[in-house]
Amino acid sequence: MKVLMVLTSHDELGTTGRKTGFWLEELAAPYYTLKDAGVEITLASPKGGQPPLDPKSNEPANQTDLTRRFEADPHAMAQLADTMRLDSVTPVDFDAVFYPGGHGPLWDLVDDRNSIELIESFIAAGQPVALVCHAPGVLRHARSPDGQPLLNGKEVTGFSNTEEAAVGLTYVVPFLVEDVLKDKGATYSKTEDWAPYVVSDGPLITGQNPASSALAATHLLNQLALAANA
Repeated sequence: MKVLMVLTSHDELGTTGRKTGFWLEELAAPYYTLKDAGVEITLASPKGGQPPLDPKSNEPANQTDLTRRFEADPHAMAQLADTMRLDSVTPVDFDAVFYPGGHGPLWDLVDDRNSIELIESFIAAGQPVALVCHAPGVLRHARSPDGQPLLNGKEVTGFSNTEEAAVGLTYVVPFLVEDVLKDKGATYSKTEDWAPYVVSDGPLITGQNPASSALAATHLLNQLALAANA
C-alpha cells in the first residue's frame, strides 16, 4: 500500500510576524501508524523540498514519543527535507492521501488547484482521504463530480472554534475551520477540546485536533484493508 502525505509550504502566521507551518505531531503520529503497518509513504508539498515546521509544535510541551522518534529517524528527516512538488504527483500511484494540519494549510493548500484536484479525484474514486486538525479546511473549494461542494451532506470534524480561541488565533487565521465546514453544508461534530475524535464518512476521514492524528491514520488503514479484501 502507498500513501501520499501532503504538507503545507506556507510559513507566515498572517500579519503577526510569527512563523507557522505544519504541526509535527500531525505528521509524526500518522507517519508511524502507517509505516509500522507496512505502508510506503511519500511526502509532498506545494513547493517541494523542506516544508516549514510550526516552531510551537516542537516546543517541549508539544513533543511526544513519536515526534522525538521522527526527529531521530534519518530516513524520515531525509524524506521531509526533499518532499515532492505537489504538481508532480501522479494520483494513480497512491492508494490514499493524508493531510496533516498546522495553520499553514489555511493559507496555501486551501486554494491550491493541484491539492483540490487530488482530493476530488480520490473521493470520486472511493479512495481514502484523511485530514486532521486544520487540514479539513482545505476541503473548502473541493467539489463532487456533480458540481456540488464536496462537503455538502458529509459528516465531518476539524479544529473547533473553541480550540482556535484557546490558542488565541481566532482573528489571525483567514477563516475558522468549523465555520467553513458548516458553511459548505457539512454536518460538523466534535468532542471536548484537545481530546481524540475522528469521523469517517465513506472515504472521507477527518480528525478534530493533533491528538486525533494517529486515530485518523488507523481509520485510513482500516479502509485500505477493507478495499484490499473486497
